[in-house]
Amino acid sequence: MRKIVVLFSILTAVASVISGSVAQDMSPEEQAAAAVAQRKALFQTIVYNIRPIGAMAQGAPFDAEVAARNGRRIAVMATMIPEMLALDTSDFDNIETTALDSIWDNQDDIAEMAQALIDNANAFSEAAETGDMGATLGAFRGLGGSCGNCHDTYRIDTD
Repeated sequence: MRKIVVLFSILTAVASVISGSVAQDMSPEEQAAAAVAQRKALFQTIVYNIRPIGAMAQGAPFDAEVAARNGRRIAVMATMIPEMLALDTSDFDNIETTALDSIWDNQDDIAEMAQALIDNANAFSEAAETGDMGATLGAFRGLGGSCGNCHDTYRIDTD
C-alpha cells in the first residue's frame, strides 16, 4: 500500500510540475480543456478499477486480491478529485464536460464527497483483505454509493 501511495505521489508531483510549466504558455481556454481532459482521465481510471469489483457484485468470480488492490487504488485516486475539480471550466461552451455548473460553487462539498469515497474505498479494501466475499460485497454498497452521491449532485445525467 505504501509503495502505491509513494509512487502515485511522485507521479502526481511530476505531472503538477510539468502541467504548471506548460500551463504558463496556455490560453485560459487551453487550460480549461487540459483540466477537463485530466479530470476525464482520472475518472476513467477510477472506472477501470471499479468495473471488476462491480462485476464481482453481479456474479463474476470473487477475487479478494483484485478487489483489495482496486479499492486501494480508488482511495489513492480519490485524493486527487478536489484538485481536479478546482478549475471552473463553465465559461467555455466548446469544451464538453458532464460537470454541472453548481460544482464550482461547492468545493467544500466536493472535498467532503471525495473524503467519503476515500473512506469507503479503504473500508472496502480492508473487507476484501479478509477474503470474506459477503463482507466485501457489503462494503461495496458504500463505495458505489460514494460515487453515486457525487454523480447525482454534480454530474449531468447522461443515462
